[in-house]
Amino acid sequence: MPMLAVKNLERLMEIEADLKSQWEAKLADKETEVAKYQAEKKQLEAKLEKQRNALAEQQQKLAKMSSVAEDTSRMEQLNRELESRSTRLQEEVATQKKRIKMLQRELSTEREELKTFKQFDPQKMKKNLDASKKKLAEKISANDLLQKSNNKLKKDNDELRQKLKELEAKQEESDEKSPESKADIKQEETA
Repeated sequence: MPMLAVKNLERLMEIEADLKSQWEAKLADKETEVAKYQAEKKQLEAKLEKQRNALAEQQQKLAKMSSVAEDTSRMEQLNRELESRSTRLQEEVATQKKRIKMLQRELSTEREELKTFKQFDPQKMKKNLDASKKKLAEKISANDLLQKSNNKLKKDNDELRQKLKELEAKQEESDEKSPESKADIKQEETA
Protein backbone atom coordinates (compact mmCIF):
# COMPACT_ATOMS: atom_id res chain seq x y z
CA MET A 1 0.00 0.00 0.00
CA PRO A 2 2.77 2.54 0.78
CA MET A 3 4.39 1.73 -2.57
CA LEU A 4 1.13 2.70 -4.32
CA ALA A 5 1.10 6.00 -2.48
CA VAL A 6 4.70 6.62 -3.50
CA LYS A 7 3.91 5.78 -7.12
CA ASN A 8 0.84 8.01 -7.03
CA LEU A 9 2.93 10.84 -5.60
CA GLU A 10 5.54 10.38 -8.30
CA ARG A 11 2.81 10.36 -10.96
CA LEU A 12 1.30 13.52 -9.44
CA MET A 13 4.69 15.22 -9.65
CA GLU A 14 5.02 14.22 -13.32
CA ILE A 15 1.55 15.57 -14.08
CA GLU A 16 2.39 18.79 -12.26
CA ALA A 17 5.60 19.20 -14.27
CA ASP A 18 3.68 18.59 -17.53
CA LEU A 19 1.00 21.11 -16.58
CA LYS A 20 3.59 23.70 -15.61
CA SER A 21 5.42 23.32 -18.90
CA GLN A 22 2.13 23.61 -20.84
CA TRP A 23 0.91 26.69 -18.96
CA GLU A 24 4.27 28.44 -19.03
CA ALA A 25 4.37 28.06 -22.82
CA LYS A 26 0.81 29.38 -23.10
CA LEU A 27 1.63 32.32 -20.84
CA ALA A 28 4.71 33.14 -22.89
CA ASP A 29 2.60 33.01 -26.07
CA LYS A 30 -0.04 35.27 -24.53
CA GLU A 31 2.60 37.76 -23.35
CA THR A 32 4.17 37.92 -26.81
CA GLU A 33 0.71 38.35 -28.31
CA VAL A 34 -0.04 41.21 -25.88
CA ALA A 35 3.30 42.85 -26.70
CA LYS A 36 2.52 42.49 -30.40
CA TYR A 37 -0.89 44.11 -30.00
CA GLN A 38 0.55 46.91 -27.89
CA ALA A 39 3.11 47.57 -30.63
CA GLU A 40 0.29 47.56 -33.18
CA LYS A 41 -1.65 49.94 -30.98
CA LYS A 42 1.29 52.35 -30.85
CA GLN A 43 1.66 52.12 -34.62
CA LEU A 44 -2.03 52.77 -35.10
CA GLU A 45 -1.94 55.70 -32.70
CA ALA A 46 1.06 57.12 -34.54
CA LYS A 47 -0.78 56.57 -37.81
CA LEU A 48 -3.88 58.19 -36.35
CA GLU A 49 -1.83 61.17 -35.22
CA LYS A 50 -0.34 61.49 -38.70
CA GLN A 51 -3.83 61.28 -40.15
CA ARG A 52 -5.04 63.94 -37.73
CA ASN A 53 -2.14 66.14 -38.68
CA ALA A 54 -2.84 65.48 -42.34
CA LEU A 55 -6.50 66.16 -41.69
CA ALA A 56 -5.67 69.41 -39.98
CA GLU A 57 -3.50 70.39 -42.91
CA GLN A 58 -6.23 69.37 -45.31
CA GLN A 59 -8.76 71.40 -43.36
CA GLN A 60 -6.47 74.41 -43.52
CA LYS A 61 -6.17 73.96 -47.24
CA LEU A 62 -9.92 73.60 -47.46
CA ALA A 63 -10.37 76.84 -45.59
CA LYS A 64 -8.05 78.64 -48.02
CA MET A 65 -9.70 77.12 -51.03
CA SER A 66 -13.22 77.65 -49.80
CA SER A 67 -13.00 81.18 -51.18
CA VAL A 68 -13.01 79.68 -54.59
CA ALA A 69 -16.57 78.51 -55.25
CA GLU A 70 -15.84 75.86 -57.82
CA ASP A 71 -13.30 74.04 -55.56
CA THR A 72 -15.56 74.08 -52.53
CA SER A 73 -17.51 70.92 -53.39
CA ARG A 74 -14.30 69.04 -54.15
CA MET A 75 -12.79 70.08 -50.83
CA GLU A 76 -15.90 69.05 -48.94
CA GLN A 77 -15.74 65.64 -50.56
CA LEU A 78 -12.08 65.32 -49.61
CA ASN A 79 -12.91 66.43 -46.09
CA ARG A 80 -15.64 63.81 -45.81
CA GLU A 81 -13.28 61.11 -47.05
CA LEU A 82 -10.63 62.12 -44.53
CA GLU A 83 -13.17 62.21 -41.73
CA SER A 84 -14.48 58.77 -42.61
CA ARG A 85 -10.92 57.46 -42.82
CA SER A 86 -10.16 59.02 -39.45
CA THR A 87 -13.33 57.51 -37.98
CA ARG A 88 -12.38 54.07 -39.30
CA LEU A 89 -8.91 54.39 -37.82
CA GLN A 90 -10.36 55.45 -34.47
CA GLU A 91 -12.74 52.49 -34.53
CA GLU A 92 -9.83 50.20 -35.37
CA VAL A 93 -7.81 51.63 -32.46
CA ALA A 94 -10.80 51.15 -30.13
CA THR A 95 -11.14 47.53 -31.33
CA GLN A 96 -7.43 46.95 -30.71
CA LYS A 97 -7.73 48.49 -27.24
CA LYS A 98 -10.61 46.13 -26.42
CA ARG A 99 -8.62 43.20 -27.71
CA ILE A 100 -5.58 44.22 -25.64
CA LYS A 101 -7.74 44.53 -22.53
CA MET A 102 -9.21 41.09 -23.19
CA LEU A 103 -5.73 39.62 -23.65
CA GLN A 104 -4.55 41.29 -20.46
CA ARG A 105 -7.46 39.73 -18.57
CA GLU A 106 -6.62 36.34 -20.04
CA LEU A 107 -2.99 36.87 -19.09
CA SER A 108 -3.92 37.71 -15.51
CA THR A 109 -6.14 34.60 -15.38
CA GLU A 110 -3.28 32.48 -16.69
CA ARG A 111 -0.94 34.01 -14.11
CA GLU A 112 -3.39 33.14 -11.33
CA GLU A 113 -3.53 29.55 -12.54
CA LEU A 114 0.25 29.41 -12.71
CA LYS A 115 0.39 30.81 -9.18
CA THR A 116 -1.85 28.01 -7.94
CA PHE A 117 0.40 25.45 -9.64
CA LYS A 118 3.48 26.99 -8.04
CA GLN A 119 1.98 26.40 -4.60
CA PHE A 120 3.09 22.80 -4.93
CA ASP A 121 6.82 22.93 -4.28
CA PRO A 122 8.32 20.04 -6.29
CA GLN A 123 11.61 20.11 -4.39
CA LYS A 124 9.85 19.85 -1.04
CA MET A 125 7.60 17.08 -2.35
CA LYS A 126 10.64 15.22 -3.73
CA LYS A 127 12.42 15.62 -0.38
CA ASN A 128 9.38 14.23 1.45
CA LEU A 129 9.19 11.39 -1.06
CA ASP A 130 12.88 10.55 -0.54
CA ALA A 131 12.40 10.59 3.24
CA SER A 132 9.35 8.34 2.92
CA LYS A 133 11.28 5.94 0.68
CA LYS A 134 14.11 5.80 3.22
CA LYS A 135 11.71 5.10 6.10
CA LEU A 136 9.98 2.45 4.02
CA ALA A 137 13.31 0.77 3.21
CA GLU A 138 14.23 0.76 6.92
CA LYS A 139 10.87 -0.77 7.83
CA ILE A 140 11.22 -3.39 5.11
CA SER A 141 14.70 -4.39 6.32
CA ALA A 142 13.48 -4.52 9.94
CA ASN A 143 10.50 -6.61 8.82
CA ASP A 144 12.83 -8.98 6.95
CA LEU A 145 14.98 -9.42 10.05
CA LEU A 146 11.91 -10.11 12.19
CA GLN A 147 10.63 -12.57 9.60
CA LYS A 148 13.96 -14.43 9.55
CA SER A 149 14.06 -14.50 13.35
CA ASN A 150 10.46 -15.73 13.47
CA ASN A 151 11.19 -18.47 10.91
CA LYS A 152 14.25 -19.59 12.89
CA LEU A 153 12.26 -19.70 16.13
CA LYS A 154 9.49 -21.71 14.44
CA LYS A 155 12.06 -24.13 13.11
CA ASP A 156 13.69 -24.47 16.55
CA ASN A 157 10.24 -24.91 18.12
CA ASP A 158 9.33 -27.61 15.59
CA GLU A 159 12.63 -29.40 16.28
CA LEU A 160 12.00 -29.28 20.05
CA ARG A 161 8.46 -30.60 19.59
CA GLN A 162 9.82 -33.41 17.43
CA LYS A 163 12.39 -34.28 20.09
CA LEU A 164 9.68 -34.14 22.77
CA LYS A 165 7.51 -36.53 20.74
CA GLU A 166 10.48 -38.85 20.26
CA LEU A 167 11.25 -38.80 23.97
CA GLU A 168 7.59 -39.42 24.84
CA ALA A 169 7.52 -42.30 22.37
CA LYS A 170 10.71 -43.76 23.88
CA GLN A 171 9.22 -43.31 27.33
CA GLU A 172 6.07 -45.16 26.32
CA GLU A 173 8.15 -47.92 24.71
CA SER A 174 10.25 -48.31 27.75
CA ASP A 175 7.12 -48.28 29.92
CA GLU A 176 5.47 -50.96 27.79
CA LYS A 177 8.57 -53.19 27.70
CA SER A 178 9.20 -53.15 31.37
CA PRO A 179 6.06 -53.10 33.45
CA GLU A 180 8.04 -54.92 36.09
CA SER A 181 10.60 -52.19 36.16
CA LYS A 182 7.77 -49.77 36.80
CA ALA A 183 6.78 -51.72 39.82
CA ASP A 184 10.42 -51.85 40.91
CA ILE A 185 10.74 -48.12 40.46
CA LYS A 186 7.60 -47.57 42.52
CA GLN A 187 8.93 -49.82 45.28
CA GLU A 188 12.21 -48.00 45.28
CA GLU A 189 10.42 -44.69 45.47
CA THR A 190 8.35 -45.83 48.49
CA ALA A 191 11.37 -47.21 50.22
